[in-house]
Amino acid sequence: MGFFDRFAQKKTTPQVSNAETAAGAVRTKLVAARERLEAKDVAGAVAIYEEVLATDGDRPDVLVTISGDLGVTGNVKEIVELVAPRYDAERHGPATGINLLQAYLVLRNVEAAQHLLDILFALKRPDLEERLYGFSNAIAELMQSENAPVDAGAAGGGREVAKVNLVSISKPIWFYGLEPLAEQVLAPKEGRLRRVGFGQLATPGIADAQAAERPEEEMGRLSRAIPLWLAETFHFTPHYAPIAAVGLVERHYALFPSEWTAENLRQLVETTEGGLDYIFTGAIRQKAGDYELVLRVWEVKKFRERKTFTARWTPATADVELAKLHEQIRVFMEWMPAKGGLKYAPPVSPRAWLEMLGASLTLFLGEKNLLPAEQIPPMDDVVARTADAAVGNEAASLAFLTLRNRSEKLGVAARIEAELAASELIARARGL
Repeated sequence: MGFFDRFAQKKTTPQVSNAETAAGAVRTKLVAARERLEAKDVAGAVAIYEEVLATDGDRPDVLVTISGDLGVTGNVKEIVELVAPRYDAERHGPATGINLLQAYLVLRNVEAAQHLLDILFALKRPDLEERLYGFSNAIAELMQSENAPVDAGAAGGGREVAKVNLVSISKPIWFYGLEPLAEQVLAPKEGRLRRVGFGQLATPGIADAQAAERPEEEMGRLSRAIPLWLAETFHFTPHYAPIAAVGLVERHYALFPSEWTAENLRQLVETTEGGLDYIFTGAIRQKAGDYELVLRVWEVKKFRERKTFTARWTPATADVELAKLHEQIRVFMEWMPAKGGLKYAPPVSPRAWLEMLGASLTLFLGEKNLLPAEQIPPMDDVVARTADAAVGNEAASLAFLTLRNRSEKLGVAARIEAELAASELIARARGL
């Protein structure tokens, strides 16, 4: 409908053309195929897609819908089989090409991914450059991992690749143990909630099996603590239902050598009650004292990357740069404070807060017997730093109390006292 049509005074009976009828039939078939995918009937969905592609396979909207629906349900092989033979970048645009490129990366088809990336760069679209350079980095990392020396034990068949289990944390990690105080601590939710998941970050360069089997170190702790921090933040806003997801392999933490694939995203969506609307993934690196973090926001329904955030810091600039990143994410996701529950305030020292969150997770999983004692390092230093900050606000006080309690139970830190925030809530928490 054009601008002038909206102000026309003469009313006429709408006429439905044959083209409109055909377009409606295509949409109906695509919806039916998506329903088959959600019912795990991939063969039935593919049969419908082949029927649609036989008559309307040159339409850009058809290709982007098929590739997107297949991708978000984890059927990346079918994207390559159905869409790749028909895709023309000039004719069909970049959206389908990006879906196809992600499928190649998931399937670790470096050659095809590189070729398609070159084609997309040739479109000379300034609005796509940031995303395409991100894919270029992913391809480079994939090439590096493909060319890395093969572990002798694995090559000889003596060691199978263990399955990564995702553990979902649905409350602030320091809240567990304070359940009787839920009404005073947790923010009430309103309206239709947007469900958002924060996945454990990849740690390229240190994610080998031997590193994962040792007790946690700094980069592994950060890879889990940053998602915990972001999920915690979105607990204290009324319109989001957040979770954080971390990986466990057998009896130790998992470390991811590269960013999460579509299969990881699908696993998280399918194991989350009610599904997810958005997922944050990313990677963190450290070199010569400098840290670099990349975070990506995925819109699950359309299987597309909505936004990329980057942050770089040194030990001296960590608090400033992490605070900036935190604010950018809140603004982009339209975060607003909840009217009830604990009054949320960003931590004064984000770096110290991350250490507390990572340690709290390890103690929580140790208490649940998901991590053995040999995987839990001494906690005296982090308990002492958390004690120093405990008086700052109620959240810091609660975090200290649960951290100290678990570290004492597991025998990994001596008991220390701290000055806490003066409030009825903290007094009740002491009693628990």
